[in-house]
Amino acid sequence: MTSAATNRIAVVGTGLAGLSAAECLRELGWRGEITMIGEEPHRPYNRTPLSKQLLTGDRQPPDLALVTHTELDASWRLGTRALGLDIDRRELLLPGGEQLPFDGLVIASGVEARHLPGAPLHSERVWMLRTLADARNIDAALAKARHVAVIGGGFIGCEIACTARTRAVDVTIIDVSPTLLHRSLGPALGTVVGDLHRDHGVRLHLGVGVSGWSQDSSGVTVMLEDGETVRADAAVVGVGTMPRTDWLWHTGLDVTDGVLCAPTTHVVGADGYAIDGIVAAGDVARWPNLRFDDTPRRVEHWINAIEMGRHAADALLQGPQDAAPFTPVPRFWSHQHGVRIQSAGMPGLGTDMTILDGDPAKRRMVAGYTRPGPDGAPVLVGAVALDSPRTLSDYHDRIGHPLASIPRDHRAA
Repeated sequence: MTSAATNRIAVVGTGLAGLSAAECLRELGWRGEITMIGEEPHRPYNRTPLSKQLLTGDRQPPDLALVTHTELDASWRLGTRALGLDIDRRELLLPGGEQLPFDGLVIASGVEARHLPGAPLHSERVWMLRTLADARNIDAALAKARHVAVIGGGFIGCEIACTARTRAVDVTIIDVSPTLLHRSLGPALGTVVGDLHRDHGVRLHLGVGVSGWSQDSSGVTVMLEDGETVRADAAVVGVGTMPRTDWLWHTGLDVTDGVLCAPTTHVVGADGYAIDGIVAAGDVARWPNLRFDDTPRRVEHWINAIEMGRHAADALLQGPQDAAPFTPVPRFWSHQHGVRIQSAGMPGLGTDMTILDGDPAKRRMVAGYTRPGPDGAPVLVGAVALDSPRTLSDYHDRIGHPLASIPRDHRAA
C-alpha cells in the first residue's frame, strides 16, 4: 500500500464488514489513523435480529451493538454520507465540500433496500426493513395490526412473516417467484418452506406481481396482477437490495452490481487493473471467488461480511501483488417457524439438486446442489440443511469437489 502524509486508512461503512476490517487492521499492527465514516447515527450494530428478535421483543436496540476484541482507537464520522471519491488524489468527498485525504481505503458501504415501483413508501402503513429505524417503525405497525401483507418471499420477507405470526398477526406473503426462497433454495426446497409457512397460518400469493396500491384511514389494499386483492393494516416491502454505490458513479469504477474487485478484494480500476490501496468488502463488493469460478458475484451474508472485511484489511496492507485471493465457503442460516435453515457454498450455482441425507417431508434433511465439472461429472457447489446442522458440517469441506468423492454413507440412497 502506498503511503502518504495523512497516514490514514478510511473505512466507508460502519456495518459488520467495515468494523471487521478496522479491527483486523489493528490486529495486524496498523498504527496509523483509522477514520470510520457511517451514514447512520449509530455505532455499528448487528442487523441480523432486525427481522426477528427485535420485533418479537426478545432483544432491545442496546443488545444489538457490535463489540470488538481489539481497541480500534478510531475517529468516528457518524451520520456522514460519503458523496464521492477522487482515486488519483486519494480523497473522499464528504458533506459541506469536505475533502478527506487517505492513503488506504476500505469500501464497505453495504446495500440499501430496493424500492418496489409504485409502492407508497411515504405512507405510515408501508415500510421497508434495512435499518434500526426501519425496525422500530415496523415494530410499531405490528403492535397495532391484525393483518400484515409482506411483499417479497426472500429471507427478510419470510422472517418478518414468522415474527408477525408469533405476535398473533395474520400474514399474507406476495412474491413473483413460484416458491418462497426461490433464488436461494430452488423450487423443490422452496416448496418445502412454503408448506412450512402455510402450516403456520401464513397465506401465500406466489407467482404473481403487484399491480397497484390504494390506502385509506383504516388500511392498505395491495392489488395483484391476477386480479386478486389483499387488504391489510400494514405492508412490509422486502424485494431485495441494491448496492450503495451512488457515491462512486463518477469514478470510472465498474459498479454495475456492486464494486468490481479482483480475487484479492482490491478494487478494479477503469484500466482493468487492481488498485493499490483501495479494497472493498461485504455486501457492496463483487469479486470472483476462485473456489468456484472466475465470475464476479456479490454475497450478502453476515458471516461473509466478517470474513471479507478481515481479508480486505490484510489485502490492503499486503498490496495487490502479494495478497491472497479471497476464496471462502459462503454460509448463512435462518430460523423459520422453529425450523433451522442453513446453507454452505453457493447453491444458486447448481444445475441439479439431490437429497444427501434425511427426508424433506420430515423437514430434517440435507440437499446437495451440483453442476457439471470439467469432465462432466457433478461437482458439489452448495448444500442446504433443514434442522441438520451436524450433518451439514460433514459436507462443508467437500464443496468444490466431485459428488462421487463423497463417501456413499453420506449420500441418500
